[in-house]
Amino acid sequence: MRMSTLFVRTLREDPSDAEVPSHRLLVRAGYIRRAAPGIYTWLPLGLKVLAKVERVIREEMDAIGAQEVSFPALLPREPYEATNRWTEYGDGIFRLKDRKDADYLLGPTHEEMFTLLVKDMYSSYKDLPLSLYQVQTKYRDEARPRAGLLRGREFIMKDSYSFDIDDAGLEASYQAHRDAYVRIFDRLGFDYVIVKATAGAMGGSKSEEFLANAAVGEDTYVRCTKCDYAANVEAVEVRAPAPVSYDGVPAAHAEDTPDTPTIETLVDHLNAAFPREDRPWAAGDTLKNVVVVLKHPDGTREPLAIGLPGDREVDQKRLEGQLEPIEVEAMGEAEFARHPALVKGYIGPAALGEEGASGIRYLLDPRVAEGTRWVTGADEAGRHVIDLVAGRDFTGDGTIEAAEVRDGDACPNCDDGTLESARGIEMGHVFQLGRKYAEALDLKVLDENGKLVTVTMGSYGVGVSRAVAAIAEDTLDEIGLCWPREIAPADVHVVAAGKDQAVFDAAEALVAELLSAGVDVIYDDRAGKISPGVKFKDAELLGVPTIVTVGRGVADGVIEVKDRRTGEKQELALTGAADAIRTIVGL
Repeated sequence: MRMSTLFVRTLREDPSDAEVPSHRLLVRAGYIRRAAPGIYTWLPLGLKVLAKVERVIREEMDAIGAQEVSFPALLPREPYEATNRWTEYGDGIFRLKDRKDADYLLGPTHEEMFTLLVKDMYSSYKDLPLSLYQVQTKYRDEARPRAGLLRGREFIMKDSYSFDIDDAGLEASYQAHRDAYVRIFDRLGFDYVIVKATAGAMGGSKSEEFLANAAVGEDTYVRCTKCDYAANVEAVEVRAPAPVSYDGVPAAHAEDTPDTPTIETLVDHLNAAFPREDRPWAAGDTLKNVVVVLKHPDGTREPLAIGLPGDREVDQKRLEGQLEPIEVEAMGEAEFARHPALVKGYIGPAALGEEGASGIRYLLDPRVAEGTRWVTGADEAGRHVIDLVAGRDFTGDGTIEAAEVRDGDACPNCDDGTLESARGIEMGHVFQLGRKYAEALDLKVLDENGKLVTVTMGSYGVGVSRAVAAIAEDTLDEIGLCWPREIAPADVHVVAAGKDQAVFDAAEALVAELLSAGVDVIYDDRAGKISPGVKFKDAELLGVPTIVTVGRGVADGVIEVKDRRTGEKQELALTGAADAIRTIVGL
């Protein structure tokens, strides 16, 4: 790849729409170009990195016996109707009609197609276990595409599916894929963590995410300070307190609490008008009842009330993770008006639940356990109820994990640890799907007794194009990209730094030797007004792990080799330099 003819233009300024470092540098270094919001053109250097990521993934998938197929991106409506995902995806997919007015979609994911393919070809337990995968472009109509390749509307994904006769087989297939993912991400060369996750709209039971640690990541996860527990915040399960005896607790009593529509004003009033003997009132003594609206994929809207300690906020992403594919929004004034039993700022359990005046479904945070004692709204303006006991005076219609998770919260897995949060980029997700899709699409095989049984499935995804950005994000520095060797666009970046013909002759000869030795080379052969300083800046920006400078040292028979990651430099004799460089790059 000669810089004089390579289809690349490096930029000195950041693109105006770039929000995160990887996006800025991938555009500036000429790896990708924006075509539309969330849609990118891959340029020659970018395609080389992408192809190397795909190669790593294919090698590890093939190693566990998975076989590659390729489905179309343009898919018919009918299979997605059978699983109800045509409706569940809502506005999240691209829909279109052909000239005969038949409905199609651009594939966001391919569970249905894999299931139908296996149903079409296999009918016996002797055909299983089976694992199939593809590396293919997916489409999702993201409302807010951002961060370049990290959240796009068109992206490349490796998705694979396992098919087994029973749950034991599924567990083995799941573990094989999980182990393969560990090898994949180890080879791709970035820092990652495996966390417990929710299954969400995919369905199924066991689910884990592979997150690349990154400050710009959209996923928040927590890890324990003592044990190996790690989970996406959406999957954290609060350890509910043991039931508390409420013998001797006074009967609940409503009191005047004027001008106290917020937790802060309520606590101030309680400490002034109803002081406790043991300690001051705190926000955690109050029961906050938050009413939201659930937007179902079919367009219906349902109010939902959530009861949680007053020192916590509802985490919308965490709430949506429990309810996916349902979306959540705050209840507006018009919808409040349709529920006169709700007194804004003073909502209490008496107005909520199936038996309450509003009839609104009422779910409780696990901390609102039996016997716990609260101050909460009395469903009258300017009044609250004190000594309201869960289980004695009110119950919910169920529980929900919707409250924010905070640093310092108790670990749900061990007795001594606390949780600390970090951010990451979702790079892989493994699910035990079970029989959801097989049942919907009637995928059955004959078992060894000749009886039809429903196949059980696993689903396993890797964000391929996202991996390029995640690796860049984890390895870049203040001067440019800094690729791990296995996925860099070349092994060596050779810079001819000077105007003398002897420099270019020596560089040409070295490049020829390197190529014949199997070393991939980017050669900056640009002459004329391109200064050595510009060439060095471009080499650092492009991020090839080894930079070789052929310059004034040629007169003394030496060249300079620089490690892009560490900045360490060494001089090599020009004679025999190709063999020495080949050793440096590990070939």
